[in-house]
Amino acid sequence: MITIPIVGSILEASGMIIEKRILREKTLNFKNYTLLSFLAIVIVMAPFLYFFWSISPQAYTFKNIFIMILIIITSGIANLLIFYSLKRENLTELEPIRLMQPLFTVILAFLFYTSERKISVLILALIASIALIATHIKKHHLMMDKYLIAALIGSFFFALELVASKSILEYYSSMTFYFIRCLGVFIIIFLVFRPKIKKISHIHKILILLASAIWVVYRIVLYYGYVTYGVVFTTVLFILAPVFIFLFAKIFLKEKITLRNIISTVIIVVCVVVAILLQT
Repeated sequence: MITIPIVGSILEASGMIIEKRILREKTLNFKNYTLLSFLAIVIVMAPFLYFFWSISPQAYTFKNIFIMILIIITSGIANLLIFYSLKRENLTELEPIRLMQPLFTVILAFLFYTSERKISVLILALIASIALIATHIKKHHLMMDKYLIAALIGSFFFALELVASKSILEYYSSMTFYFIRCLGVFIIIFLVFRPKIKKISHIHKILILLASAIWVVYRIVLYYGYVTYGVVFTTVLFILAPVFIFLFAKIFLKEKITLRNIISTVIIVVCVVVAILLQT
């Protein structure tokens, strides 16, 4: 079980670091990058669909088709908002706000799924999320600009997408589900924004494909955790990601890490360890 939070968190941190590196490119705005990233994910996944394509008949009911459409729309909104924020903000500033997503996810899962109502794990998730919020409280005020507010709203939409995904994941293979979701987002972004893509360097093309491959593996691990361990418990485990994001941001992006970041990270690690011990 311990491999799930470690692998998943490293993948998430790696994906975020690469995306921040790409978005430093002035010729790429957040709309262009959203379109390109989802196109790259579709390309990366396409060769594997022959081996992993699987959809159960239950997926074709009106209710489940509606849920899939909801997932695609909320995912598109979430990604646009997060990339809008990531274009401007440092990861060490953005991450505590973006990781309100676990709090939103746990609360929504607790409300909508009776099987997810584990008080002990919920309390741990709340403690970890409050620790994240505290990193942005200065002089008794939550200090956020429009980019951090966008990240906060994007985090809510990501949580909504993930909780909705739980209800229909069993009708698809993880590869099939993620492919449909990403293809849908790509089509919507293209039709709505029709972004004009300027010439992109070869290194950025490689980085976009690398980030896309990382997100594919990350989502498969995440969906496996949802199906096997539940939304709440998997979410608590994946809160380990800030540990690696802060570390990688310091090493690869030369961003500063504050004492508050370190303290919140320690609290998160403790919460994850306790959550694992409670489930073993």
